[in-house]
Amino acid sequence: MDSKDEWAGRSKRFFKAELKRRDVTYEELARRLSEMGMDESEGSVAMKINRGAFPTWFFLASMKAIGCPAVRVEDL
Repeated sequence: MDSKDEWAGRSKRFFKAELKRRDVTYEELARRLSEMGMDESEGSVAMKINRGAFPTWFFLASMKAIGCPAVRVEDL
């Protein structure tokens, strides 16, 4: 059985890989989220992602902001 820590690690690695794949920095993600009406700073984005434990709204909004068309659970 997978622990919370293992899932946090998987989430963090997936998130970072998607950002890298699209060449989006934390600063750029914060800007895009702010344009979508979510007041996020580069620091708050980095803290959430590096923790690997972020709210679902943040994950989904971020994936939309970076242009990720789909998230497949089997990729985690």
